[in-house]
Amino acid sequence: MAALMAAALALSGLLLGSAAAAVPLVIWHGMGDSCCNPQSMGYIKKVVENKIPGIYVRSLKIGSNIIQDMENSFFMNVNDQVREVCRQLATDSRLKGGYNAMGFSQGGQFLRAVAQRCPSPPMFNLISIGGQHQGVYGFPRCPGESSHICDWIRKTLDLGAYTQAVQEHLVQAEYWHDPLKEEDYRKNSIFLADINQERGINETYKKNLMALKKFVMVKFLNDTMVDPPISEWFGFYKSGQAKETIPLKETSLYKEDRLGLQEMDKAGKLVFLGVKGDHLHFSKEWFYSTILPFLQ
Repeated sequence: MAALMAAALALSGLLLGSAAAAVPLVIWHGMGDSCCNPQSMGYIKKVVENKIPGIYVRSLKIGSNIIQDMENSFFMNVNDQVREVCRQLATDSRLKGGYNAMGFSQGGQFLRAVAQRCPSPPMFNLISIGGQHQGVYGFPRCPGESSHICDWIRKTLDLGAYTQAVQEHLVQAEYWHDPLKEEDYRKNSIFLADINQERGINETYKKNLMALKKFVMVKFLNDTMVDPPISEWFGFYKSGQAKETIPLKETSLYKEDRLGLQEMDKAGKLVFLGVKGDHLHFSKEWFYSTILPFLQ
C-alpha cells in the first residue's frame, strides 16, 4: 500500500510539473470581434485549454465590457490599445516568465507591436493568423453584422485616410497603406509606418522582434476580406500601383533589413503557412496539427 501511495504521489507530481511547464498564451481578436465571443475567441481559448492541460490563456479585452471591446476594435487609437495591452501583460503575474502570442486578423499586427515595444514580459512565439503586416488597401468585405460600419469606414478612408483626425480615431486608417501615396503613408500613418520602420530605424524595435523564437504568419489562400492577401505574409503591392504584388523578400523592408526579418529568416525564425479557405476560416484538424505544436 505504501509503495502504491508513493507511486501515486510521484505521478501527481509529474502531472503538476507538466501543467506548470505549459507556456501561457495571449490572444488578441480581430476587427468587429471581442475577447470572449463563444464562436470565436472563446472557442479558441477552450480548444487550447482542452488540448494543453494546465495552460493559462488570456484573451485580451480592451475596455470594461465586451461591447466596448468590440467598438474599440474600430474606434480606439491603436497606439493607446497597445499601451493598454502592455500594461495588462506587465501586471499579470502569471505571464512574468514569458508567453506565446496568437493574433487574429488585425490582432496579429497589434501583437507584433507589443513584441517590438514591450519586451517585458518576454514574448516567445508570435503566431499571426491572417494579420496584415504591410497593411491593407481596401476592405472588400467586413465580418458579420459589422458591414454597415465598414461601409462608413470605406467612405471615410476614401475622403482622407491620412488626416490627423481620421488617423487618431479610426483603427483601420492606422494600417491603411496606399501604394499610390507612399509618401503620405510614410509621413502620416501613426501606427503601421512606425512599427514597420518607414521613418527611420528604431534599433529597439528591431532587437525586440528578433528576440522571438518563431514568428509564424498564416495566409488564407482564398481570402476575400484582406486586400492584398499577401500582406498576411508581409508582402504588398509594388509601389506606385495597386495591381502587381511582391513578396516580402523583394520589399525594401527585407532587403534593407530594417526590422531584422532578413536575419530572422536566415536563422529559420520566420514560418510562412498557407491554409485553404477565406479569411479566418480553418478547420479544427488544421489548428490541432499545424498551430498547436508552436504552443507546446
